[in-house]
Amino acid sequence: MSSKPQAVNETRLRVRYAETDQMGVVYHSNHFIWFEVGRVELLRQLGFSYRDMESKDGCFIAVAEARCRYRAPVRYDEEVTVRTELLNVRDSVVHFGYELRRVDDGTLLAEGETTHIVTDADMKIAVLPEKYLQVFRAAVGKHQTGH
Repeated sequence: MSSKPQAVNETRLRVRYAETDQMGVVYHSNHFIWFEVGRVELLRQLGFSYRDMESKDGCFIAVAEARCRYRAPVRYDEEVTVRTELLNVRDSVVHFGYELRRVDDGTLLAEGETTHIVTDADMKIAVLPEKYLQVFRAAVGKHQTGH
């Protein structure tokens, strides 16, 4: 039995009417909001919260790059699984991957990635505090230190 932290989170959500456009399809930018929901839940699963990272450690993970590949339309009232995976971590960079799937039939709806730069409260690049680095590295199977 491994004590390795789980680097994957699956969160379910139901599409709200306000998230759709005139055609009844989820507006494209909402996918990035769902990615954030998954990311927050993955961090929580690893024992951390954005709020504590910011308020207690002065550590921010700012989005530096975000991409999404849309595979199929998502409609009002559908249930969607947001699968979030911690792909990689370096001293000042954290990289997440995402899949959105329809719960009913498992259809891949979208996939994406976000890259985050670790900053301090003044938006200057900073090193991720060791307590986060250790857990993130263990979760992605990297136990080395340094860059």
